[in-house]
Amino acid sequence: MTPTLYEWAGGAAAFTRLTEAFYARVEKDDLLEPLFAHMPPSHARHVATWLAEVFGGPADYTAHHGGYAHMLGKHLGMGITEPQRRRWVNLIQDAADEAGLPGDPEFRAAFLAYVEWGTRLARRNSQPGADVVREAPVPRWGWGEAPPYQP
Repeated sequence: MTPTLYEWAGGAAAFTRLTEAFYARVEKDDLLEPLFAHMPPSHARHVATWLAEVFGGPADYTAHHGGYAHMLGKHLGMGITEPQRRRWVNLIQDAADEAGLPGDPEFRAAFLAYVEWGTRLARRNSQPGADVVREAPVPRWGWGEAPPYQP
């Protein structure tokens, strides 16, 4: 039986370590810190719950935090720039190393595929006046490639 990316990464604890390492970097980053300055202390924990669900873990973000629509709402109107998106991608990869997420090419390729997809979608959805899909399931990322989204 092939493990989920969540299981391969080490479960909930791995995603908690990841987001703690990531947000420690964000707090010191002059490009990203302004985007996150108003976030509550629970933010990193909620993102860990989101990522855990995306990568095949329990559907706790959907059950306790409002699922995709809630996550979308957190990005609306933020006006994320391409340099900020790219910095986010770089810092989360560095945080994955620090947090001890698996370094095998298969896991990292799947992890980065989601990070690229998710940050590009977040950037697009964050633009003022963006025409966004407001209702969708939380994506469930696996080892292979994702098909085109069709509402």
